[in-house]
Amino acid sequence: NGAGKTTLVKLLARLYDPSEGRILLDGHDLREYDLNELRMQVGVIFQDFQRYQMTFSQNIAVGNIAEIDNAARIELAAEKSMADLLYGRLPNGFDQMLGRRFSNGVELSGGEWQKIALARAYMKNAQLLILDEPTAALDARAEYEVFQRFADLTRGKTAVLISHRFSTVRMADRILVLEGGELLEIGTHEELIAKKGRYEELFSLRAAGYR
Repeated sequence: NGAGKTTLVKLLARLYDPSEGRILLDGHDLREYDLNELRMQVGVIFQDFQRYQMTFSQNIAVGNIAEIDNAARIELAAEKSMADLLYGRLPNGFDQMLGRRFSNGVELSGGEWQKIALARAYMKNAQLLILDEPTAALDARAEYEVFQRFADLTRGKTAVLISHRFSTVRMADRILVLEGGELLEIGTHEELIAKKGRYEELFSLRAAGYR
């Protein structure tokens, strides 16, 4: 906690620029790219995602507001994130008002809101998907199903996952261990275990709790 993980991905999405150094994309400084075009290629869901007091479909469409009237795209994004499983139990389907601000609104669980937030990231055909603790409100089975789907959908693309859960971390092709704003270790799960550094220490502590 407090290592700078969320700050790093906010810099990658260019929500703000670094005060020192630079971030390169294909050898070019990120600041050289058109900001709107860059952000259309980045799908990001943060840990503190919004729960909009709007309809089910509008909650998803804000991930790419230009497609707010594209029902097929909204439904596909919901399917990708498994938010479509809510459709059958909402009285008005995709037109259902969510939240308690309106008299006909339906409140959702934390995990259900999280799946809707994930659907926003799928509203764009982004080349980079960034998920900041995306399954914190999901149980173990739901998390496994979401990430199996995510692994299939991100083939040929770049995905950045922030997670403290080793079940999630082990899926990565490359793992970065951050501490105090510094890159402490980098490698695959197997390489980091063999290194017997901080990653192996934390993994062993977590594993001991299940023995």
